[in-house]
Amino acid sequence: MKKILVFSAIILLFACNNNTSRPDLSAIKVNLELKRFDEAFFKLDTNNLQQSLVKLQNEFPQFLPLFISNVLGLGPLNDTNQLAYIGTKQFLKLNKPVYDTSLIVHRNLNSFKNEMEDAFRYVKFYYPGYKIPQLIATIGPMDALAPMSNQILTPNYMGEGFIALSLQFYLGKDYSIYNDPGYVSSVAPQYRSKRFSKEYMSTDLMTLVIDDLYPDSSNRLPLIERFIEKGKRLHLLQSFLPEKHDTILTGYTNDQLEWCHENERSIFNFFTQQNLLYERDPALTQPYTSEGPFTQGMPEQSPGNIGAFVGWQIVKSYIKKKENVTPDALMKTSAKQIFDAAGYRPK
Repeated sequence: MKKILVFSAIILLFACNNNTSRPDLSAIKVNLELKRFDEAFFKLDTNNLQQSLVKLQNEFPQFLPLFISNVLGLGPLNDTNQLAYIGTKQFLKLNKPVYDTSLIVHRNLNSFKNEMEDAFRYVKFYYPGYKIPQLIATIGPMDALAPMSNQILTPNYMGEGFIALSLQFYLGKDYSIYNDPGYVSSVAPQYRSKRFSKEYMSTDLMTLVIDDLYPDSSNRLPLIERFIEKGKRLHLLQSFLPEKHDTILTGYTNDQLEWCHENERSIFNFFTQQNLLYERDPALTQPYTSEGPFTQGMPEQSPGNIGAFVGWQIVKSYIKKKENVTPDALMKTSAKQIFDAAGYRPK
């Protein structure tokens, strides 16, 4: 791999996204409903919990039973299931410090709401028929990461008509629980929890929207096609959040992203020389498509999930040749077709 040379010109080059032509969204109106379930839930009267939950269910008729049953894992919310009440009371007591910290970090979500409304304007521009979900802010268990269609874990989750923002996963990378050895080993390694900060909330939620639009079934494809599928999703994520820095979109640090751009040719050559481009065996491909402190077989300056970077560069090469391709057309074009047409030649 080439040695990294850090020049100010390089930093400026990758400091922002080069989306110079953006669609006119002035006619697209989005009124996103944001509800603070977290505040309402932690204000429950635990001395009169059953009645308090009845009142809360009037406000959140669909979400509260799902939260109690599926998120807290306490079963149905009814008179015969005492575990639901006992467990809820215990959860509120044990997680009060988490809620108190969240009140400091997330006291006001207005700017986040505005950011999400802007993102959904882009969604509606590209997908006019997409139904904008209600946004529900919540605080659940500290280990309640949910799988997407490709089984990658995400802090948030979607349901019928709603998307839930799990604030317990956005308290800042230095939050004490994230750095507890037990948490690091059993829930989220630090290379993952470094993104447990509020600047990643919108990208995490829009990743869920993309998964809703295009469930990912690429796990058995050849490695290069899996890379491209990741690249397609990054392109769509950038289309929805064009103001976001590439580090936020990819989850890489600035140093890791600079390393990738400096070593783009060597990275691709690694996969060709190792005869990995068309490999399907998960045991051989997983190190290049999953997160980690760095990529196996590459220097420690590399990011984990380096395949997303490779795939994104191939998608960019393809788009240069197909200037008017829409996001939907891109997403529906097979990864093989994109690779064949891109003529990707990293410098």
